[in-house]
Amino acid sequence: MKKIIDINSDVGEKSEALTDGSEEKLISLISSANIACGGHTGDAHSILEIMKLCKKYDVGIGAHPSYPDRLNFGRIELNLSPAEITQFVYYQVESFIRIANANGFEVKHIKPHGALYNVAAKDEKIAIAISNGISKISKEFILYGLAGSIMIDVWRAEGFKTVSEAFADRRYEDDGSLRSRKFFDAIYTDPEDAARQALLIAQDGKVISLNGEEIKIDADTICIHSDTENSLYIINEIRKKFLKLGIEISRIQN
Repeated sequence: MKKIIDINSDVGEKSEALTDGSEEKLISLISSANIACGGHTGDAHSILEIMKLCKKYDVGIGAHPSYPDRLNFGRIELNLSPAEITQFVYYQVESFIRIANANGFEVKHIKPHGALYNVAAKDEKIAIAISNGISKISKEFILYGLAGSIMIDVWRAEGFKTVSEAFADRRYEDDGSLRSRKFFDAIYTDPEDAARQALLIAQDGKVISLNGEEIKIDADTICIHSDTENSLYIINEIRKKFLKLGIEISRIQN
């Protein structure tokens, strides 16, 4: 059983969440934040406001680059070359870093978003393209990737520190990949179901696939998407279960 585990969330993805206070509530409950940095959504204002919230609650600040596709929220694979992927990853992360540096914030990690993440988990060339874009800035960032996937092996070989990630609110296929969002049953929205999966990951190092297969997962961070229905309730339920078992929630340190 994990004694310490990171809880992360993809944030900065709904402008109304900043204005109604729900983004702040969510950030106060997690340990690492992956902030949308302009590809699928987000802008300089939302990035800075969320960085301030992360500082307030001692939450690790991370960039969340994606395919440059706001229309489809970065969740559709685009037919782009590795060189093009390297360039837009560099541009998004570099712009994000400039905002952080100008305001005295430290960026801890980087996690690709949506389709870019899912493709890199299976395609070595795309994983390398992502790391090439980040390498143009620094190799000191921690890269978050799908536990047991190609992207983790590639990034380690490229000289990056990596963190293996699992998901509380996503169902898994038998091969350990995430069930596509095109299916109605891809996401856990019931807090008890998501918390049960998070507990399996932290306590037993496994998930149960859609078809009932047991999949071993060695993860150091668990993601709950901020745009998942009931995300706040899910995080609270996970925290409650972890507290009972003495599992500490803490951000990954460099």
